[in-house]
Amino acid sequence: MHEHEVSIDESVVRSLVAGQFPDLADAPIVRFASGGTENAVFRLGDDLAVRLPLHEDAVSGLVKEIRWLPKLRPLIHLEVPEVRATGVATDEYPFPWAVVKWLVGADALSAPIRSLDEAADTLARLCTDLWSADPADVPPPDSEGFQRGRHLSYRDETFRAAILECEGLVDVRAVTQIWDEALAAPHWTGPPRWVHTDLIPPNLLVRDGRLVGVLDFGGVATGDPAWDLTPAWFVLDPPSRRRYRRLLEDSVDDAAWTRARGAVVSQAVIALPYYLETNPTMVRVARQGIEALLSATE
Repeated sequence: MHEHEVSIDESVVRSLVAGQFPDLADAPIVRFASGGTENAVFRLGDDLAVRLPLHEDAVSGLVKEIRWLPKLRPLIHLEVPEVRATGVATDEYPFPWAVVKWLVGADALSAPIRSLDEAADTLARLCTDLWSADPADVPPPDSEGFQRGRHLSYRDETFRAAILECEGLVDVRAVTQIWDEALAAPHWTGPPRWVHTDLIPPNLLVRDGRLVGVLDFGGVATGDPAWDLTPAWFVLDPPSRRRYRRLLEDSVDDAAWTRARGAVVSQAVIALPYYLETNPTMVRVARQGIEALLSATE
């Protein structure tokens, strides 16, 4: 997927585990087929997994998870990743890595959600879980690695470059209009809130048809809650989208929803041409978000 991606296979993972966690050396190691873009994932026995950054830019996300998940997990009513051990770089593999608890289920792209209304309730509660944290416990948005919580304008240059590559892939004029409206919307002026920022189907855990967990906190940030309104289009259908909006109406205003539309198109437009030939999962997610936006009447 990335020109600067490192090569990771089972033999590398086995050597890392044996060298740094010898008590786990005999556990079976099997690569997990994932549509993720930042980390390779390997099952380690029945109850654990190994997550290894695929490239240098992905390291900061894993470091954030290691640092902040212990503080965030108690806030969230859903299952979230739990780091059990952290590994260090070696001559064989150049980045830090982690052993995490394996969460049983499938992602929301490959497993159907039985009730999208129920999913809207669950997602709304996830937002209020994060947003209700004491502001004194929320780091400032300019903290290291917390870029996504900022106003959308920080990625305007990247969006403009990517949209040029989307001719024939999306309705460029309509998508650009959504982006421009989002940039023009009033900024978030409330206190910074914890935001996941990447609530797309591959990061939502489904079990027995129900949304039970949220994965991949590598993009976690603080700042504008609009970043966590994006599943309205990435995940929900029109009726459940309206339900989601009603549930959160006391927490965010109309401008936040306009900015959220911009967050969706920016994620989608940047991902679509980049992963077009390498990651069908991300292409599907991008198309899903854009199609939902362009067909929405609200």
